[in-house]
Amino acid sequence: MEFSASLKENFEFRRLYRKGKSAVGPHIVLYALCRERENNRVGITVSAKLAKAVRRNKVRRRLREIYRLNEGRFRRGTDLVIVVRGRGVSAPYRVLEREFLELAKGLALLR
Repeated sequence: MEFSASLKENFEFRRLYRKGKSAVGPHIVLYALCRERENNRVGITVSAKLAKAVRRNKVRRRLREIYRLNEGRFRRGTDLVIVVRGRGVSAPYRVLEREFLELAKGLALLR
């Protein structure tokens, strides 16, 4: 990810949940907060209640790749948190990709 870093700290996730804008789809929820930074930061969460570790990590890898392939389309200086919902664990790649881009477009994150 050329222009992005990872969100890792709990307080950063909480700040996005509290202050950021959100868009909800059947498979994922996208939180976004525009910051005065040069790069984007991305965090992905999948609850342990949804699936075992192997399936949770597979969904994380898919979403990270979806973001990486479309990274150039995103405005700079945005913090993103992607929360996977119950149906998102078993959703095909194309469905996740389409939904992620629609939610990002709805939040005016794409150039």
